[in-house]
Amino acid sequence: MPDRPDQISDRPRHSAVDDAQGIGFGVTMAALGMHILTHMGFVTGQTTGLAVLITHATGLPFPAVYFAVTLPFLGLAWRRMGAKFAIKTLVTTATLSALVAILPNWIELGRIEPAVAAVLFGLLFGIAALAAIRHGGSFGGLSVLWIELQDRTGFPAGHAQLLSDVVIFGLAALVMPLDTLAYSFLGAAVFSLFLAVNHRRDRYIAA
Repeated sequence: MPDRPDQISDRPRHSAVDDAQGIGFGVTMAALGMHILTHMGFVTGQTTGLAVLITHATGLPFPAVYFAVTLPFLGLAWRRMGAKFAIKTLVTTATLSALVAILPNWIELGRIEPAVAAVLFGLLFGIAALAAIRHGGSFGGLSVLWIELQDRTGFPAGHAQLLSDVVIFGLAALVMPLDTLAYSFLGAAVFSLFLAVNHRRDRYIAA
């Protein structure tokens, strides 16, 4: 049942400290997930997957490419979600990019069973996204663009998101071994399933 306005107004609010620790936790989990992703040579959907493909094609550092890819969507995020959301997203993506660049100096990965690595990065991405969403931020992404497209054309945002991921994996299939692509798909599926199960308003009432 949808929340009534009076129910929403009665929800406990996150403090600035709550938001800082929640987003900080999300950034840390996302950085670990990206560290595994890039170490294994995997790809995934959405903005991260696009950054992986650009890195593969250009040889540019993944953290810098990821941050650059997220920047064009901040204007849309500001207009659609407000200044607070856009600023949190900017801080989140900038911090994440910096941490992903630094993390290999702190954690050196060796051999990881590919299926285990895929599940790990899917879970880490899911936990990270959930933490960011619940504290009013995000890791940037194409989803804001697809919502805008839906408003302008009526084409469902969910379908656009799915099609964009199909295109990303299709392009990855041209340059990646099929087994790597299959493990990448497993990780993306774990991520999507984690969010589908856990990202529910009836299971989390703080605003």
